[in-house]
Amino acid sequence: MKLKKSDQESVWVEAKRRCRLSDEALRMAREVGLNPRSLIKNIPSRSEQWKAPVEDWVRDMYDRKHRPQARKGSKDQREI
Repeated sequence: MKLKKSDQESVWVEAKRRCRLSDEALRMAREVGLNPRSLIKNIPSRSEQWKAPVEDWVRDMYDRKHRPQARKGSKDQREI
């Protein structure tokens, strides 16, 4: 079942609040294609101290997605 646009926004606001995300991290999560439920599921519990905070996790995924594009651009400039 597809949610209405207003309902989708309320779910994103809830994820932002519960995961303590900044506006920039929320934008990155949307660009990477994450959904708000996956963000909430990845909140580390007290027994999961090895797990990174959700904001760090999102930033890492965003960097991994955009890093290969940056490398391609730098290689093209070196060849010229």
